[in-house]
Formats: sequence, C-alpha cells, structure tokens
Amino acid sequence: MSGTPGAPRTGPIRVLLADDHSVLRLGLRALLSAAPDIEVVGEASDGAEALEQVERLHPDVVIMDVTMTGMDGVTATRELTRRNSSAAVLALTMHDEEAYLVPLLKAGALGYVVKSAASATLLAAVRTVAEGRRFVRPEAAPVLAEELVRSSSADETRQRYDSLSERERTVFLLIAQGYSTSQAGERLFISAKTADTYRRRINAKLGTTERADYVRLALELGLLNSRAEGDAG
Repeated sequence: MSGTPGAPRTGPIRVLLADDHSVLRLGLRALLSAAPDIEVVGEASDGAEALEQVERLHPDVVIMDVTMTGMDGVTATRELTRRNSSAAVLALTMHDEEAYLVPLLKAGALGYVVKSAASATLLAAVRTVAEGRRFVRPEAAPVLAEELVRSSSADETRQRYDSLSERERTVFLLIAQGYSTSQAGERLFISAKTADTYRRRINAKLGTTERADYVRLALELGLLNSRAEGDAG
C-alpha cells in the first residue's frame, strides 16, 4: 500500500474499481491507467467482492458504484468504515445527490461523482479523496446545508429533552402514548394538580402545547414508534 489517506504519498494512487457493469469498469480502467499517478490494482462486481479485494489488495481508493446487484455500494462502504479500512471510498452513481449523497457520506464515503461527470472531474475526485479530503460537487451544497440544519435541530431537541427531570420525562412519555394529564397522574400515584404542574414545566422546556407535539418529539427522539402511537390512539 502506498500510504493512508492524508499521508505523504510514495507511489501511484492504488485504485480498486467496484461496479457490476464490466463495460463501465473497462472504460474506467482505461481512463485511470492513462494518468501517470494512478494505478488500477483490481476490480469487483459487487460490494461483497469489493470487501474481499480491499482486504487482499489494500487500495488507496475504492471507486464504488452505489446500486450494484448483491451487496450495494452504501452497505459495502458502511462495512469498510466499520472495519476501519484505510481505503478512501469515492462513490460513483448515475443518481441525483438528493437521494444518495447524505446516506453515502454518513456511510463513510469521502467523495461522490456522477457517472456523467467529465473525465477530468473523476481524476480530480480520485486525487482529492486519496489525500483524505472530501470531494463533493458544488451543486450538492444545498443538500448538505439542509442536512446540517436537520442535524442541528435534532441535537437541540435532544438537549431540551435531556433538561427534563426523570419524573418530567415519565409524564412526557405517558402523554405521548395517549394518556391524559390526569390519567398520567393516576399511573404515577400523584394528584392531577401535580401532574398538570409537570406538564406545564415540560411545555416550558420543550415548547410543546398539544399532545401532537408530544408525539412528534417522542418519535424524533426514538422514544415512540409509529405502531405503538397508533395503538395508543
């Protein structure tokens, strides 16, 4: 292996091609092999084979098709991440960023290139991820920004929930499950007035007003699944 991502390189970038279309692999091999600083060291026709080839060949970069038959590229990328592989994954797909970009990056891919991209773009992407840097097309910026907002909102919701006392969390969950405030009090062996006090405190901390707010937040926090909520209703 010529080096780990981000480390000084002592040889050509070793690339593994993972795609279930042999004609595409042939074209990619021809394109990449023409570059003096890139060497194609192997090929794979699905995600499972790609994992085996990574273990055997130790490439610097895996160009991973997303929608291969058998094990798909996202699953294979996630597994490489779990194994702490030093190979950088560059996802290759014909699909739009909206559906695939965020899952790919979360799975551990460092870059993303559509199959219609120009040859120069693919070469630049390979060289970028080999250095341990991300490569994402400018058009994908709005998608990443939206995901950042969603993640920040989820973190804020969790922080507000964590500020609840243990008893307030219990009341919160009972109401989300469909119990009235007085019924929650009965289950906790406290008066309706005390239960209402807890509910007012919860509302102040979480910004909730109606039971629907409780259900929504409980679902976001993973405290309530949709089937259980439907049964309670």
